[in-house]
Amino acid sequence: MLDRCSLVAFIATANPEEARAFYEEVLGLKLKEDSPFAYVFDANGVTLRLQKLKSYTPVANTSLGWQVSGIQDLVTEMVRKGIAFERYDGLLQDEQGIWSAPGGAQVAWFKDPDGNVLSLTES
Repeated sequence: MLDRCSLVAFIATANPEEARAFYEEVLGLKLKEDSPFAYVFDANGVTLRLQKLKSYTPVANTSLGWQVSGIQDLVTEMVRKGIAFERYDGLLQDEQGIWSAPGGAQVAWFKDPDGNVLSLTES
């Protein structure tokens, strides 16, 4: 049924201008629309709606993630842009904050200006 439909991802912000700058300028997503309710970005063919809220408390788990190649180089580039990668107790992460999962995937987590946890994964 929905397997033939396009996915729309949602994430929230209580700091719209700061979030827009982060997603557009730091992460490099293309802004498609700016409405009173949301910024709409093109995330490589997936629509990402950044909902503008008066207040917002982020969840502790990952809200949004990207499947990448060359995770080490990408993390290095993102650190140069001012992104700090998260460290989690109980996970053996390398000096860049990249965790090697038992199945072989490599994962690194970072936060947007609202504290939403975002991730990079290389399989």
